[in-house]
Amino acid sequence: MFQYNMLRDTDIEPLGDGLLNVLEKVGIWCQNREMLEAMEQNGATVDYAAEKVTFPRRLCEELLETVRREAKAGEPAPNGQFSAPSPPGVGGQVAQLFYDYAKGERRNGTRADLIEMVKLGSTLHPESAVGHALVLTDVPPILEPLEAALVLAEYAHKPGRTFAWNVRQVDYLREMGEILGEQDWFSWGAICFAHPLRFDKDVADKFVPRAKLGLPIGLTAMPVAGVSTPIAVAGFIAVAGAELVATWLAARALNPNVPLGGSIWAGAADMRTGQVSFCSFDAMHYGFALAEFMRKWSGKTITVGGGEYCDAKEPGYYAALEKAYKAMTIAAFTGRHPGVGSGMLEEGKTLCPEQLMLEREMAAGVGFYGRTVEVAPQTMALDSIAEVGFGIGRSHLDTDTTLRHFRDYLWCPALMDRAGWNGAATDRVVLERMSAKVRELIASYEKPAVDTDKLAKMREVLERARKELLTPR
Repeated sequence: MFQYNMLRDTDIEPLGDGLLNVLEKVGIWCQNREMLEAMEQNGATVDYAAEKVTFPRRLCEELLETVRREAKAGEPAPNGQFSAPSPPGVGGQVAQLFYDYAKGERRNGTRADLIEMVKLGSTLHPESAVGHALVLTDVPPILEPLEAALVLAEYAHKPGRTFAWNVRQVDYLREMGEILGEQDWFSWGAICFAHPLRFDKDVADKFVPRAKLGLPIGLTAMPVAGVSTPIAVAGFIAVAGAELVATWLAARALNPNVPLGGSIWAGAADMRTGQVSFCSFDAMHYGFALAEFMRKWSGKTITVGGGEYCDAKEPGYYAALEKAYKAMTIAAFTGRHPGVGSGMLEEGKTLCPEQLMLEREMAAGVGFYGRTVEVAPQTMALDSIAEVGFGIGRSHLDTDTTLRHFRDYLWCPALMDRAGWNGAATDRVVLERMSAKVRELIASYEKPAVDTDKLAKMREVLERARKELLTPR
């Protein structure tokens, strides 16, 4: 796809020089001994007492040349074809809050709420898996993914994976998956720095086995301009880019063959309120600038995320259109169209089933842009054109061709009103339709026939984890 640019060719070298200066003079803070030793053996300078690592320029430049060769050999050339986003569903949202539209309340996610979401997902998209959509706050945090896994195993027709946020959870989840007949039945999730430039213990401990297994490694960067980076865009690129490259250096020190990637979710703070946005005009500008720099400097595509993270706090048309606008803007500046949302509000913190339904219909509309044009005698409808002529006395509205094929070519949402927003009443009417559909789908849910012996064995794993993980170390 076509993509806009905001950097001059002459900007790339000084920006790259600034990034390398950050890695050489400041480095990273890392709370994992194995990572520290691997980076030292690979040529980095390590202060074990301070848990600080700095990277000589030569080491960084060698990695950069390797990344450029890999990118040139591995990334396909753009073909100009629009790639339509997939319809959103109940997957790995991992939202912390649940928006109950019927009760008009926003609350911490619970096991009961996740069960309702699993029922919804199993009937809404039975062809695809239902995942860890909501964080359970009514269980101990260290056991939360295991509790969520049990819910998925018992209620989902196609159980998806849970999010392992701590490495100590992995072996238990792997064992539960083996009981269920699924290999590695968990998600390692995102690799996130504690910005700026800090590999804290939880992230670093999970990073090591993931890299050694050869799973793709890339930082899901969420720096905030003026808070964890300088406020100027060039300074933002120097720090955020250094974090991305430091992640690659650490990964290749542990496994020279591990695939590299990454994404940028840039934030900007409202200086009047302190609220951070990941979808405001300025936030997106930071993200686009970094992604463009990394592409031109390293040859590596860093994705800009994502349509889902919007500031809207209430469900409705505004939230859906805010996400769609952000997603399309990302496409304009990166050539890649992300999803237009999966039912979350408040920068990904809150999950609302009605918003999810609304965004499924929005995604179907955006999907029109990914269609190719079928050219054939029947699609040109030359006979109908001749019949209508100059449109005096009749139009194409009353031809058999339009009658037979209008659903093939027009966006016909089942629940949205395509006439557009007509005040707050529009949201109320549409959200009531969405809410009724949610209730209808949940009411039609039938629990799958699950092997009770398998569930019992999975509960035994959970109880063993309860004893071992909740015991003070």
